[in-house]
Amino acid sequence: MKRTYYEDTLQQSERRQPMSTGPGDVLRLIRRGESTTRKEIQEATGLSRMTVAQRVDALIEARLIVDDGSGTATGGRRPSKLRFDTAHSVLAVATVDTTHSRVAVTDLAGSVLAEESLDAPITDGPERVLKNLAAAFDRLLEGTGNSRDHLSGVGLSVPGPVDPHSGRLSQPPIMPGWDAYPVIEHLQDTLPVPVFVENDADAMAFGEYSATAPSCEALCLVKVSTGIGTGLVINGSAYHGIDGGAGDIGHIRLEGVDALCQCGSRGCLAAVASGRAVATALSALGIPAGSGRDVRKYIREGNVEALRLAHDAGLLIGQVMATVVSMVNPGILIISGDLASSPLLAGIRETLYARSLPRATRNLEVRLSSLGENAGLIGMARIVADALFSAPAINRKLGS
Repeated sequence: MKRTYYEDTLQQSERRQPMSTGPGDVLRLIRRGESTTRKEIQEATGLSRMTVAQRVDALIEARLIVDDGSGTATGGRRPSKLRFDTAHSVLAVATVDTTHSRVAVTDLAGSVLAEESLDAPITDGPERVLKNLAAAFDRLLEGTGNSRDHLSGVGLSVPGPVDPHSGRLSQPPIMPGWDAYPVIEHLQDTLPVPVFVENDADAMAFGEYSATAPSCEALCLVKVSTGIGTGLVINGSAYHGIDGGAGDIGHIRLEGVDALCQCGSRGCLAAVASGRAVATALSALGIPAGSGRDVRKYIREGNVEALRLAHDAGLLIGQVMATVVSMVNPGILIISGDLASSPLLAGIRETLYARSLPRATRNLEVRLSSLGENAGLIGMARIVADALFSAPAINRKLGS
């Protein structure tokens, strides 16, 4: 039976299954830092000492873990400490935005080894953009002393909904020519390794979750750049919805708003509160701005009009997020993207708290992103690694 696109990922399978006792399950304990010695693994799994030894030996032989012998002695011989082997191969990841892309090579833990930025507007179309990304991957691999033989997987985030079953974009409002394009197949023609495609806000949310809030049961991230999107991580899994449309708040229509949106509808949140909308408003005031990146520059320079418009955008976004927060009840709400700033954050808080029941926000932390532009790269690296090294995938690979 043909597997669906995300069937092997941690998000879709591993989290929903009871703990088994194969080598992949032992690797999961080690990767999460829950059990890092043979004794701890034995206690966590209930396996015999001999079986644990067999599982560990298989993982070492497959170059998935290393034994660094640095455990802390608790009376008697120092135990060997086991850790995930992140050094033997690398990942290639990229975050595609409307006007540019960021490309990186990372280790298997998501640490960025090298990166570069490309001027690659999505309006150039998928073939040209993907060709440029593949060339950048090769440059970065060479620059880090690696080759394609060292590459384990590729991850790509895009500013549009991604069908979780096919990995293809699904009617992206701001990506003409990309709908249902075979991104995975295109990249695999050049780089014959597993390729994963994710919505940009979902990737950023997973990056923030993995790096800064791994114990948070429900995390929400709002990306405010050229468009507006929301990423959700619930119980350690990115939530996509039925066909990848979860979190697309930029095209929720507001009462009393008639502005034309890039998607062709009128009254969308993105039409009045996105980086593109604020840039248009600034230009109308005689302050030239073509994108959210230009607005970010003005905000950092302390431009009064840019600060005011960012705050006003936050007021509108907060109105919509009040509904999201009331329904999802997240523990952390992160504001990210080109417009992420103190005035935007203040505006969101002003209407979010006023329009939500106190119970929905009493345990809510609302803050700016701590990873910034790196959130998407880190998130994609972790998504790819979690898929490649999930317990089911490793159990199949090692025959257990």
